[in-house]
Amino acid sequence: MALTNLKRLLVANRGEIACRVMNSARALGLDTVAVHSEADARAKHVKYADEAVQVGSGSAATTSYLDADAVLEAARATGADCIHPGYGFLSENAAFARRCAEAGITFVGPPAAAIDAMGDKVESKRIAEAAGVSVIPGFNGVVESAEHAVAVAEDIGYPVRDAALARAPSARRRGGKTRRVDGVLVAQVHCPTKARHRRDR
Repeated sequence: MALTNLKRLLVANRGEIACRVMNSARALGLDTVAVHSEADARAKHVKYADEAVQVGSGSAATTSYLDADAVLEAARATGADCIHPGYGFLSENAAFARRCAEAGITFVGPPAAAIDAMGDKVESKRIAEAAGVSVIPGFNGVVESAEHAVAVAEDIGYPVRDAALARAPSARRRGGKTRRVDGVLVAQVHCPTKARHRRDR
């Protein structure tokens, strides 16, 4: 990314996070644009920016800071050629990163492919292992039965913790994610104790 080609940064976040990003942007000679919900019209980050645009209405983040259409429209309206998502909100949204690229706006963050990869527990672990990064010992795959789960756990070593890999489309409960393939649970089983010991060495 050639910073010399960028002129105006829109920060798609709020509060202290947005102010810190804007402070760095100014140090690089960039103009700054804030977005805000109706409820945040007088917030610190709004006053700190060179320009501010309201996105959505009310106080809900889902209808303002998380509204990708509104954020992109704010960038176009203000002439922002780059968008920094800050933390949370749109920062881990690969679809948003792609839409920025399609609109000719620089997404200041990881490429969409990296966001996708890091959002997938199995794929991110494979990438880490391929890079020689120490990872939690475990098993990624289909746990076919209770007996299979016990065998996997004994092979890894106790204690173990299971973590589901994906949420079924029909799942409605909050918390752990679940998915079944041909009637069996797809899960990730690992030993947090071994991971801790490995870090301590």
